[in-house]
Amino acid sequence: MSDFDLPQPPETGATDPENKASQTAVESQQPQPQQAAPPRVTLQIDDSKVTASYANFCRVTGTPEEVIIDFGLNPQPIGIPSQPIVVSQRIVMNFYTAKRMLHALQLTIQRHEATFGVLETDIQKRVRAMPAVAPRPNQ
Repeated sequence: MSDFDLPQPPETGATDPENKASQTAVESQQPQPQQAAPPRVTLQIDDSKVTASYANFCRVTGTPEEVIIDFGLNPQPIGIPSQPIVVSQRIVMNFYTAKRMLHALQLTIQRHEATFGVLETDIQKRVRAMPAVAPRPNQ
């Protein structure tokens, strides 16, 4: 079981529109002090039943209301695959969750690249040519 912290939404002030408008006008005239961080909520996450699988292929599709991500294994990652890519996992989520996932992935990739260098996604640029080997003289 692991914990995950979420920030609490800030509390809203008065609900009376006139009071809120006058409060906003007064606030905009005064310098804004640095606001304290909102309190955090701790979620408990039970990952004891998680299954892990490897994927080197993903396909993203969607509907007006959901994002669909298929994960699979490409047995021939270089060139055009001659064997079919087997999709083994499908994740369906709403666009709000997809956007939060995008942000989390961006942060993770940025940290990785800051530590290990830029990730090249074009496999042709990652594969290095073998150096020419001079023939051995006959002995």
